[in-house]
Amino acid sequence: GAIMQQATLDGQALRDADMRNVDLTMADLVQADLTGANLSGANLAGVNFFYANLNSADLRGANLEGANLMNAILTDAKIEGANFDAAIMPDGTRREEKK
Repeated sequence: GAIMQQATLDGQALRDADMRNVDLTMADLVQADLTGANLSGANLAGVNFFYANLNSADLRGANLEGANLMNAILTDAKIEGANFDAAIMPDGTRREEKK
C-alpha cells in the first residue's frame, strides 16, 4: 500500500476510500470523515483520529497501536483482528499493551 507517514489529513472527506494496507503511521486525521473507508491491514500506529468518523469503516487486521481515537465514532466498524495496544479509545480510556 501507499506510504503516507505523518500526513496531515485533518477534516478530509475520505468516505468509502480504498486505503487497504496504507501506512499512515503518526498521521493526523482529526475530524476526518472515513465513513465506510476500507483500512483493512493498514498501519495506523500513532494516528490521531480525534473526533474522526469511522462509522462502518473496515479496520480488520489494522495496526492502531498507540492511536488516539478520543471521541471518534466507531459505530458498525469492523475491528476483527485489529491491534489497539496502548490506543486511547473513544471514551478516553487507554488500552493496555500486550506483553
